[in-house]
Amino acid sequence: MSAPSARLAITGSTGALGGAVAAALAEAGREQRLIVRSAGRAPRLEGASIATASYGHTPEAKDALRGIDVLFMVSAAESADRVAEHIGMINAAAAAGVTHIVYTSFVGAAEDSVFTLARDHWATEQHLRASGVNYTILRDNFYLDALVSFADANGVIRGPAGEGRVAAVARRDIAAVATRILLDPAAHRGHTYTLTGPASITLAEVAEALTRHTGTPTRFENETVEEAYASRAHYGVPSWQEDAWVSTYTAIAAGEFDVVTDDIRLLTGEPATGIEALLTSAE
Repeated sequence: MSAPSARLAITGSTGALGGAVAAALAEAGREQRLIVRSAGRAPRLEGASIATASYGHTPEAKDALRGIDVLFMVSAAESADRVAEHIGMINAAAAAGVTHIVYTSFVGAAEDSVFTLARDHWATEQHLRASGVNYTILRDNFYLDALVSFADANGVIRGPAGEGRVAAVARRDIAAVATRILLDPAAHRGHTYTLTGPASITLAEVAEALTRHTGTPTRFENETVEEAYASRAHYGVPSWQEDAWVSTYTAIAAGEFDVVTDDIRLLTGEPATGIEALLTSAE
C-alpha cells in the first residue's frame, strides 16, 4: 500500500512564481490549498481550495494552515517588516502542525551580504532551520525575467555593477523545480538547492541581447554608488528600498550573483533557461 500524498498549501498563487507552481500541481492532479490575502484574486484551479491569510497575521495564518503537511512558502513582498512576516508565517505553520516548509530564499544569503535583501533571507533561513519543521530551501539567483526589464524608457540599464556577472534564473525553471519537490517532498527534506541560469553574464551582455531581440538599442551605463542613489531619488521611496535597489548592482559588482550550478537540470532533467532562450520565447 502506497503512502498517502502530503497535503499541500501554496502561498503566492496570485503571483508569477506561486501561480505557476499551483497551476502545475493542478495539472498533475494534486489537491492543494491556496493561501491568499484576497480570495477574489486566487486562481480557480481543479482540486484547489482557498484560505485567506497574510504573512503579517499569524493567528489567521495558523487557521489557514490547519491540516496541511507541506507548505510552499514564497518569500513575502519586499518591505521593512519582511523578516518579521516570514518569522510569523513559519511560527504559524509550526503551530498548525505543518511538518515541512519549502522556502524560496536567495543565492548567497548571509548576514553580511552586499545585497541587503539577501540578509533578510538569511535571517529567515536561520529561523526556519531552528523551528523544528523540516525544510527545503531554494536559493534562487536574481530573476532573469526581471533583469531583462531593467532598461529605462531610453533603453539604458544603469547602476554600479561594473563588469560583474549574474547567473540570473528564469522563474519558470524555479517553478519546475518547486513542483518536482512538492510532488515528492520527503525526498528533499533538509536540502538546500541553488537555482541559477546556465551562465553568468554582465549587464552589458544583457543590453546586447535585448538589442538583438527587441530591435530597440539598449546599453549599460555604469554608475558610481553616489550617482545611483541620486538617479533614483525622484522615486521618493523609503531608504531601505533605495538601499535594496542600489545594492542589487553593487552585489553584482562584488560577485555575489556570479554563481552557476547544475541543480535545475539535476532536479528537472531539463537545462536551465538562458537569456537568449527566454527572449526568443517572448518574441
